[in-house]
Amino acid sequence: MNTYNLTRRNFVKTAALGSAAVASFNILGAQTNNGLNTSKLKVGVIGCGGRSGGDVWQVRKACEILGIEPEFVAIADPFADRVKAFAEKHQIDPAVGHVGFDAYHKVAESDAELVLMATPPNFRPLHMEACLNADKHLFVQKPVAVDPVGARKVMELGELADHKGLSIGVGTQRRSDKKYREQKAKIDQGAIGEIVGGSIYWNGQVPWISPRQPGQSDADYITRNWLNFVELSGDHIAEQHVHQFDIARWYLGRNPISFMGMGGRARRETGNQFDFFAVDCDYGDGIHVQSQCRQISGCYNRVGETFRGVDGYTNGMKVVGKEVSIDPIEQEFDDGNIQQQVELIRAIRTDKPINGAQEIAEASLAAIGGRMSAYTGKFIRWVDLTENKKSPFYSMEMSPRPIDFERGEVVLPEEVPAIQGEAKEIRIKT
Repeated sequence: MNTYNLTRRNFVKTAALGSAAVASFNILGAQTNNGLNTSKLKVGVIGCGGRSGGDVWQVRKACEILGIEPEFVAIADPFADRVKAFAEKHQIDPAVGHVGFDAYHKVAESDAELVLMATPPNFRPLHMEACLNADKHLFVQKPVAVDPVGARKVMELGELADHKGLSIGVGTQRRSDKKYREQKAKIDQGAIGEIVGGSIYWNGQVPWISPRQPGQSDADYITRNWLNFVELSGDHIAEQHVHQFDIARWYLGRNPISFMGMGGRARRETGNQFDFFAVDCDYGDGIHVQSQCRQISGCYNRVGETFRGVDGYTNGMKVVGKEVSIDPIEQEFDDGNIQQQVELIRAIRTDKPINGAQEIAEASLAAIGGRMSAYTGKFIRWVDLTENKKSPFYSMEMSPRPIDFERGEVVLPEEVPAIQGEAKEIRIKT
């Protein structure tokens, strides 16, 4: 997380940017560099965990490249110990820390220009709305929802950002990765011909668990152990595997039309998620993408994608097919984690907004649709999640909801998984 690819090309570009940092001032007195407003960037952070720590580091590197000084003016988390540790680790003034499930309001009310969001996914729609209403630009980690209601809400918030001229960057860093961009360009130029199918994978192990401590409230326990509860994470098919659903959507240029999934649980020690999923995603015209993800230790791990075309195939970053010519992919860093921050900050400072809300909401919803089919054993269509209000799946919303944490109304869900053929999804708010 705290490394980046400093190739010779990157070094030369970074050095050039540094030497060009003899900034000028426009007629209004704003510091500029080649048309880029390089005045100090004020940043807020909602969620003081490991992922947001990576985002902070990457924003600092992006600002360094662009000749901008970042200033962290507000950070928030439900827990005081996490705020304190985060501030110390990332050299942020602890006085700008705010604690509580309602602390995100303090970040929205601050003078932050850009807000980084890396809370558990179920909180994202609520926090995004508060910050967009306060005219903040956003960087939002994936996924952006855990249920259809939340995903559609993020789509609406993307429209609000467009209306306000605000940027929303999202944590699908593969779209900013040089190798992925080169592969996509080759596919677009016909290297493998029309895509006729594919497979996507995220097979690994449970990243971490946080066992319940004596005297811990339901709200505190589920929040600290959020990675293992579907109500907060969306299950690992959404929390991790959303990256591959996003790549499939990007390469094919459309969303799946239906899902038929299965899965189960064998070893998980805490929470209520599945250990493994297998989902057949139908993209229409006879094109199917097989999704496979697993969190079980001691097994073969694989994370990636492969696609078959009429004239060839991809295997990882390898493209086997016709020779094609593509334009050079010019960017500051090969690593998409930093490059996405460079592009977001540049968009903010040049008043040329970018907005990834729709693409990440749809990628999240694809993963959610696969999960819902696996939990219930039902055939689920994309329109059942997005348009068909008569579908029982359309209005499904996880409980506890984000607002329940602020209101002190959290009741811990059972730590048992869904049972296929019996589940109506799982613990739906009525």
